[in-house]
Amino acid sequence: MCNLYSGQDPANYETVKRSVRLNGHVTSVALERQFWDILERLAATEGFSLPQFLARLYDELLQKQGDVGNFSSLLRVACTIYLSRGEQPSDEASAAAAA
Repeated sequence: MCNLYSGQDPANYETVKRSVRLNGHVTSVALERQFWDILERLAATEGFSLPQFLARLYDELLQKQGDVGNFSSLLRVACTIYLSRGEQPSDEASAAAAA
C-alpha cells in the first residue's frame, strides 16, 4: 500500500533552498523539490514567474495579516490548495485572463 509513497525517488523530498527577494529583502526559502515544482506550475497558471508570484503572495499576506509567520508552511499549503483545485487558476487570475 505505502510503496507508492515510500518507494519514490528521494530527490522528490530533498530540501532545496532558494534565494528570493521578499518585501525588498533577499532571504532563503527551504522547501522540498516537489513543492518547488508545484509552485513553478502554480505561478505560471497565475501568469507570473516564480519570483514574482512569491513576492506578490508575501506582500498580500503582509497586507492582510500584518505578519507572515512561517512562509514555507504557507507555500506548502498553497500547493495543496492548488492541487486540490485540479491545478486551476485562482478566481483573480481567471478574471484577468477574461479581460
